[in-house]
Amino acid sequence: MVLDVDQAEVDLAAGLLTCPRCAGRLRPWSWARVRRIRLLDGAVVALRPRRARCVACRSTQLLLPAWCLPRRADAVEVVGAALVAKAAGRGHRRIAADLGRPVSTVRQWLRAVRGRRGQWLYRQGVEHAARLSAEVLAEIAAQQTELGDALTALAAAVLAFHRRLRRCLPSWTLVGIFTRGRLLSPAPSG
Repeated sequence: MVLDVDQAEVDLAAGLLTCPRCAGRLRPWSWARVRRIRLLDGAVVALRPRRARCVACRSTQLLLPAWCLPRRADAVEVVGAALVAKAAGRGHRRIAADLGRPVSTVRQWLRAVRGRRGQWLYRQGVEHAARLSAEVLAEIAAQQTELGDALTALAAAVLAFHRRLRRCLPSWTLVGIFTRGRLLSPAPSG
């Protein structure tokens, strides 16, 4: 996941990006197929992500903008809106109608963040908030649901980022960075 696609391209050409598997140097290696990503406002963005290959372990990596989710046709902000609505007590059918998405898709998103995944999201929010601005953690109020707690922790991390770095970036883009693109994907083991 990259915050700035243009800067990532420059860093990739300069050999500054490292492999997440072995920390070897990544080099440019082709482009992925064009993907159509749906945004919250209904717009569709055509995106062709950059591929990179590690010179050490030869694995390939896909450099996705942080506002995207791997293997998803919807942007992080769309999925985030569904999660916020669920934490507020809405059902999956109502959320799907509000977002203009299939009921089965929204149900899948909501199921994906239950249990261990919800706990992992909560930990990511708390860890990032603690690293960036620990005093923000005192402002976190307990929510009625585990999903609400996870979203509140991630919001605290976003607030801590804005306070510490004085750089205003879209909240869901930062959540994409904090979760390493795994808002819905399985939480890494360990």
